[in-house]
Amino acid sequence: MSTRRLPVYLLLDTSGSMRGEPLHSVNVGLQAMLSTLRQDPYALESVHLAIITFDTEAQVFMPLTPLDQVRFTGIEIPNSGATFMGAALNLLTACVDSDVKKSSADSKGDWRPLVFLMTDGSPSDLHAFREAIPEVKKRNFGSILACAAGPKAKQDYLLELTDRVVTMDTMDAAAFSGFFKWVSASVAVGSSSAGLAGPVSLPPPPPEVQLVF
Repeated sequence: MSTRRLPVYLLLDTSGSMRGEPLHSVNVGLQAMLSTLRQDPYALESVHLAIITFDTEAQVFMPLTPLDQVRFTGIEIPNSGATFMGAALNLLTACVDSDVKKSSADSKGDWRPLVFLMTDGSPSDLHAFREAIPEVKKRNFGSILACAAGPKAKQDYLLELTDRVVTMDTMDAAAFSGFFKWVSASVAVGSSSAGLAGPVSLPPPPPEVQLVF
């Protein structure tokens, strides 16, 4: 009998402003997150991870993959680029519609997916972003968490998508590693409490990451 999966989608801003240290810090943070989750038996059993990147276009950097099979080599960034967050949300709903198994009369489907979106800016395709939000909300995610990283990130747009928004003042390695540690703790909580009907309750964030209420 196969274990029910917990799909986790990471939507990561790879626009031009993320070049250099921010992206390096994201790659290091992602590696640390993967090794933390691999030490968690609940997560190892159920978590499937997908990564969507967005700049002048949105693309599936890594399709939904079982945690123990993830081979992460690091994300690269184009030389410049806008922040097509609406395109990323549209790609997310398309992926969820094709990836996530629904329950049927004779089998249990996947757990409700978790989504983590991180950006250091605001949507360049604001109209598409706003049109995508109702579609995202129809998909009944277990939790959608958005992170506004650095001084130029606009949390107001993210609050239109979810009431769970965090901010990071700086974009150095400590801040990103704090964020990804928190994501891994949240995923671990999600994988051990995956049967809950309400939103997954998240652990308190580390000091580098502030919750917005």
